[in-house]
Formats: sequence, C-alpha cells, structure tokens
Amino acid sequence: MPRAQKQCRTKAGQNEALLAGLRARDESAFEQIVRRYSDKILAVTRRYLRNEDDAQDALQDTFLSVFRVIDQFEGNAQLSTWLYRIASNAALMKLRTRRRGPEEPLDMHGSEVFTYGTHLDGEAVWKEPVDVLNQRQETRSFVHDCITLLPELYRTALVLRDIHEFNTQEVADRLGVSPNAAKLRVHRARRALRGVVQTRLAECPL
Repeated sequence: MPRAQKQCRTKAGQNEALLAGLRARDESAFEQIVRRYSDKILAVTRRYLRNEDDAQDALQDTFLSVFRVIDQFEGNAQLSTWLYRIASNAALMKLRTRRRGPEEPLDMHGSEVFTYGTHLDGEAVWKEPVDVLNQRQETRSFVHDCITLLPELYRTALVLRDIHEFNTQEVADRLGVSPNAAKLRVHRARRALRGVVQTRLAECPL
C-alpha cells in the first residue's frame, strides 16, 4: 500500500475514534479537539472580531456548542469544516450582542478604505482578484490585515462569502438580511477591499 494512502487511512481512523469519544462525552476526546483546533478556530473568530477578548470568548463558545451538539454531526463534511462553521456562528452571535445603532453606509466613513475603494485614479497597482491574491501563501496575511480595516458589517459579509465560502443564501441567513442585501454588502466590501490593497501595495509593494 502506498505510504500516502496508508497515512490517509490512519488519519481517517483517528478521526473516527475522536468522534466516537466526543459522542460518548469522553473528557479526553474534548481535550484532544481543543488542543488540535484551538489555534485554527481562534484565527476564524479573529477574522470577524477585532477585539481579542471577544475572539477568545467566541472560541470558548465554539467548544461549548460542540459539546452540546456533537450528536448532530453526521459526517457529511470534514470535522474541521463543521467546527469552523460553528466558530463563524459564535462570532456572529458575539457581533449581534454588541451591535448598536443603524447600519452605516460605506460612504459615511471618511477613511482611505472608501476613498481609494471608490475613487482610485491612475493605473491599478494590483490587478489580481482578491480571492486569487488570498490563495498565495506569501500574501494571505497581508490580505487578511486589509480586511480588518473594513467596517464590521461589511467585513463580516466578506469573510462569510469569500473566506469561508458560504453561499449567498447562507450569508443572508447569518446576517439576518435578504439575499439581495447580502449580495450588495459583499459587493461593496470587495470594492472597498480592492482599494485598500491597491493603496497599500502602492506604498509598499510585496
């Protein structure tokens, strides 16, 4: 048997054993999942939440939810994918509990994010789509840093659609808006993000 195939089967067996332990409410299984996924889940919650304490709270909420609903995991997706979706929901709940006031349109913000995102003059310094640029390892953290500059509502829509690849209806459901409103929010966020990336690349090329 090829080594890669053997490793794949070994990993699958380990995941099945881990799931069995989780469903049996085995404390060691939960400790293992916390050790294995804490850093990755924290990276997910940080994409939604600028405040580190909030991101850490969402991390804890994620594992609490896993403990409560592990029996609902049917194995149709990878365990990691399921965990990241729970983390996204935990972060969104944190956003909803702290959100105050009406939604602000993009043009209410006087920062470079929207100035350059909507009125960029001259030849574009950056010509690659955001999703393509994001796939390149050497620029991924740069793009994520730029995403954090977006206002909360638009940043959340962009992360849901382009980073975690939820479809439009799923984004709308999680944001509590219509599919058309979700599309518009993602479109505006992408346009603003392009401006941020172009501006920063002009100032300091990668």
